[in-house]
Amino acid sequence: MALRSDERFEMSHLPDVAGNAALAICESLLLALNDRNILPEREIVGILQDAAAAHAIDSGHTGDEDLHKAVADLINSILAGGNSVRRR
Repeated sequence: MALRSDERFEMSHLPDVAGNAALAICESLLLALNDRNILPEREIVGILQDAAAAHAIDSGHTGDEDLHKAVADLINSILAGGNSVRRR
C-alpha cells in the first residue's frame, strides 16, 4: 500500500515514525517467535547482542558515529530491560 505524497509529508513532521514502527514490529516478532517456541530466549538475546555490536563497531567512515552509538545504546537498554523477551 503506497502512501500518497500528502501522507508522506505529514509523516515527515513527526519524530522518527518509521523507526518507532520498525522497533514495535520487530519487538512483536521477537516476542511471538519466543512465545511459539520457534526461537529460544538465548537466540533472541544473541540477535539483539549482534545488532548492538554491529552498531557499536562503526568504523566512523560514514559520519554517522553518533547515530550508531545511540542505536547500540538503545539495543543494549532493551537487552537490560528484557523488553523483547518475556522472561520465564
